[in-house]
Amino acid sequence: MKKILVVAALFASMAVASAQQFGVIGGLALSTLDGAKNPKENKLMTLYQAGVAFKADLGAGFALQPTLTYQVKGASVKQGNDITSTSKTGFVELSVGAQWGPDLLAFRPYLFVEPYVGYGVGGSEKLGWSNISEELLKKYNTALSEAKNKLEYGVGAGLGVEIAQHIQLSCQLFRNFGPLYKQDKFGEGDLAKVKSAYDGLKNYQGVKINLAILF
Repeated sequence: MKKILVVAALFASMAVASAQQFGVIGGLALSTLDGAKNPKENKLMTLYQAGVAFKADLGAGFALQPTLTYQVKGASVKQGNDITSTSKTGFVELSVGAQWGPDLLAFRPYLFVEPYVGYGVGGSEKLGWSNISEELLKKYNTALSEAKNKLEYGVGAGLGVEIAQHIQLSCQLFRNFGPLYKQDKFGEGDLAKVKSAYDGLKNYQGVKINLAILF
């Protein structure tokens, strides 16, 4: 009996181990800003992400796939005739994807939902304003960088395909919640003069296209 239990435990541990995979992930992030007030242009900016992934199969087509990535999101917005804004932010981002899809042997199509949180560790602000001096523009850009929220959180949802249990291609729509800038800062100092252009801007949203290789 003890031998049977030992063998059963061994097979169970092998099954669990085989159902777990580590890998690398990377791809493109096409993003823009939500909430701009009557923008003349609100362009998608094509940036990137890269990191590591862990996949755990749960059975019945379900899987969890946490990822830790460096994500760069951004946008280019033109407000009115003389104000343009380009914003980029680099986030260290932790996401947990919940997947479901049938295993069709050679490949596995799946749907997924992916909540995430992140922290800003880099980025830039570039404000263009034709009617003011370069010195004042520099002050505005510095003030905008200081007003940017470092904490991000949001959710993505999309679909993907897993090939031979080792290669994943996925596409998702994502949206950051909460404001990109600390709204209370717009009434202070230099930022009071750009309040009409920036007040109401929400956060990044867009599309991610990823390739993951699992081992």
